[in-house]
Amino acid sequence: MLELLSVVCRKGSVHDFRILKESRVAISPKTEKLADSGYQGISKLYANSSTPIKKCRSAPLTPEAKQFNRQLATQRVGIENVVRRCKIFRITKDIYRGKHRNYGKTWNVIAAIVNLRYCSTSCQTV
Repeated sequence: MLELLSVVCRKGSVHDFRILKESRVAISPKTEKLADSGYQGISKLYANSSTPIKKCRSAPLTPEAKQFNRQLATQRVGIENVVRRCKIFRITKDIYRGKHRNYGKTWNVIAAIVNLRYCSTSCQTV
């Protein structure tokens, strides 16, 4: 089960990986961290993390590397679906027009609603 526990926000146009590095979020080493190629270097910061293998100009990807990337992508689908559930709410999808000090609070409320919805539907089916 995937859960979106908290959201870290920052003012302006800043890459997600930079926000992650500067926020210094404490993530358990036991937690598996699956990231896209924008997070190259996350394994230096956090144990048990993986990103797709990029190809070089001189050499294409090996079949093993392609298989690894495919397996990682199939695992990450669940993460992207959680993000999609958050983006269903218009306030997170469109340009935020509220006060910036409330932006992080807004995202955390949406994350809580998504967690509540997901838990209530998955708990009923079990």
